[in-house]
Amino acid sequence: MQELIPIGCGLLLGAALGYIRPSMRLAVGAALAIVLGVCATLVTGEFELTWGYVLVDIPLVALATVLALVSARRMAPAWRSR
Repeated sequence: MQELIPIGCGLLLGAALGYIRPSMRLAVGAALAIVLGVCATLVTGEFELTWGYVLVDIPLVALATVLALVSARRMAPAWRSR
């Protein structure tokens, strides 16, 4: 259940990255994935057990970000054709 926070953060980040200039998406997305992954670890309290959970939450945020960005870009032409 605690993994929903990094996934949700990643989905929101991926949706927001669609509005950023393409040349800046990778840098901004990577930086924010790290920040949001650390924040997710702090919010869920996993850091009290071990900081190793950061190494799980950061890639989880990054993967959800990529999935959201790709999904939004693939669906955009379908929305515009209506």
